[in-house]
Amino acid sequence: MTQKKRTPLRRKLLLAAAAVLLLAGLACGLYVNDYYHADSLALNTIEQPAGGITVSRQDGQITFAPESPRAGLIFYPGGKVQYEAYAPLMEACARQGFFCVLLHMPGNLAVLDMDAAEGVPEQYPEIDAWYIGGHSLGGSMAASYLSSRTEEFEGLVLLAAYSTSDLSGSGLQVLSVYGSEDRILNMDSYEKYRENLPEDFTKIVIPGGCHAYFGCYGAQKGDGTPGITNEEQIRRTAEAIGDLADLKGIAE
Repeated sequence: MTQKKRTPLRRKLLLAAAAVLLLAGLACGLYVNDYYHADSLALNTIEQPAGGITVSRQDGQITFAPESPRAGLIFYPGGKVQYEAYAPLMEACARQGFFCVLLHMPGNLAVLDMDAAEGVPEQYPEIDAWYIGGHSLGGSMAASYLSSRTEEFEGLVLLAAYSTSDLSGSGLQVLSVYGSEDRILNMDSYEKYRENLPEDFTKIVIPGGCHAYFGCYGAQKGDGTPGITNEEQIRRTAEAIGDLADLKGIAE
């Protein structure tokens, strides 16, 4: 009778480890590929921007340039949202006079490239004053990036987001905006971390606004029911961002 060949323990362990890594990789792939897609309005904004706004794509970024920019805005998209979804907001900010740089994130997660803004201002030396901001997870990651570079920026824009980094003594202008119907922003964390912002930060709650309407990607699971249109929330947000720059004396 032939004796059955035994698999060495080391080989069994290696096979088990490989199986675990394979399953983890598959789970990660399923997670990052399950994201919110930009709607037709957002995509059309990139292809056919408003008069006076020039849109360009290059190296993982989309820029929205007005004819006479008065400041720059680097924007981090929300978690698991296709970055093109923020094109209408960037176009609206460009109408306010901002040269906007919308950044792509690996896996649509800003946490995977918190330093995505590195070197962006140097690409556009004609812009003298820079702001940085983002939506939801993107806003928090933008704040974390900013925390060690406060002298390089004029201010921070947090859309349905909060800063886990201490910016209280930074002297920056900070704008915090969220919608009254937002059911995704963790308000306990928002209140907990508000002390990380300068005492004079500007807070705006948009009546009827929701979490998803800072971008254009449809309804977001768990969000509240909006009482205003997507376009109205974007308009109000862009105007608030424009006012932030005015506070720094950079207005035209």
